[in-house]
Amino acid sequence: MFKKCFLLALIAFLLIFSFSATNAQGRRKGLPGQPFEVQITPYKTTMKADGRDTAVIAVNIIDNEGKTVTTADNLVTFVVSGKAGKIIRIQKGDNKTIEAPASGIWQVRAYHGKCDVILQTTTERGAIKFEAKADSLWTGSTDIQAVWPGIAHPVTMAKYKPKTVKDKILGADISFLPELESHGIKFSDDGVQRDAIDILKDHGFNYIRLRIFNDPANAKGYSPGKGFCDLEHTKAMAKRVKAAGMKFLLDFHYSDTWADPGKQFKPAAWEGEDFTALKKSVHDFTVKAMRELKEQGTTPDMVQVGNEINHGMIWPEGAINNLDSLSQLIYAGIKGVKEVSPKTSIMLHIALGGQNAESRFFLDNMAERNVPFDVIGLSYYPKWHGTLVDLKNNMADLATRYHKQVMVAEYTHLKREVNDIAFNVPDEKSLGTFIWEPLNTWEQIFDRNGKSNELINIYQEVAKKYGIK
Repeated sequence: MFKKCFLLALIAFLLIFSFSATNAQGRRKGLPGQPFEVQITPYKTTMKADGRDTAVIAVNIIDNEGKTVTTADNLVTFVVSGKAGKIIRIQKGDNKTIEAPASGIWQVRAYHGKCDVILQTTTERGAIKFEAKADSLWTGSTDIQAVWPGIAHPVTMAKYKPKTVKDKILGADISFLPELESHGIKFSDDGVQRDAIDILKDHGFNYIRLRIFNDPANAKGYSPGKGFCDLEHTKAMAKRVKAAGMKFLLDFHYSDTWADPGKQFKPAAWEGEDFTALKKSVHDFTVKAMRELKEQGTTPDMVQVGNEINHGMIWPEGAINNLDSLSQLIYAGIKGVKEVSPKTSIMLHIALGGQNAESRFFLDNMAERNVPFDVIGLSYYPKWHGTLVDLKNNMADLATRYHKQVMVAEYTHLKREVNDIAFNVPDEKSLGTFIWEPLNTWEQIFDRNGKSNELINIYQEVAKKYGIK
């Protein structure tokens, strides 16, 4: 989820590794089985500002491997910033409930390493910052948006029949590849040096996901002075993908840098535009990218119009508080794709793997505004998006409720389990998965020298099990 550029990711990894090995800033050493962090999983990060809407925030004391420490009884203090929300109670696993403490300070000792906090909105819209703190542990925090949905205005009156993607997808986002190669990393499998794309294909992958930024080379962009993940780099990668006989998903961020639920920065070139001009810019940038890819024989097979857009995109105009404006910006991108390639499938990508209520809120609002798309894409990282059961239930509900194919568009952990869920969605709505950046992040399937490891073999098993071609 909240992703950084390669160098920042490397720095962050080194810092985390360092802190886990030492008692930095008074925090505990990162030892398996010992409390290390207060992890919070919000089951809604978008709420109605009606004074009644509630959300459960699951709280877990975890060790440095991400496992709940069932013996933990740390005292946890909860803080809510902003006028849009408030805590109304805390529920513990020992059937005890805490409501309205006289001190005004919401805190509780974890029971078997867990508790649940119930948050309620006020009638004010805006951001709610929720924090969970405990001495010597890393703080857990999240941002929740309280919104007024308003009256829906359709973006079009035309009827749209969702396309069925015939392929079962076992995909990987490897957009970092050109950057890794620029640092001299060579990839190999069983001691034989080869193109990483060919190695992935031989282990069962049939799809590659590529992200694209507007102007990543600018000073505040994703890749200052170098422009990785711009249109030219994307075109070069697309040629390699197609040459390998694979298909690809193009992921428009509509930003000069990372776009996710915590940030959706407007491209610098679009600053100051009125809304009509902004919609045109979205459309024109989409058309330009699609047309140049098509002209070189690498038309995207699927397109994401925005990246993890459950809090909107191209802020502030396209923030989730402005649902009509958001739907119009999405539609501008969709029109741009279809103008160049009517056969290309459209995905809406939300970072809500296990959050069913919020998934439904977003998709209901898109349906009320008649936004035409084909595929529902979910990010699933257990730390933020709930349990495997949550993921399974959410995918099943979305498939039957919206009659669209559903897939996991980002994940990394629990590889076998996530794929088993994604390929067993009811009503024949299973589509597949995209692992995020397996070449160099989190549970990577290549080591730091580019050598494939045992994790890559999981994908041969998955491909065989589900008939991936």
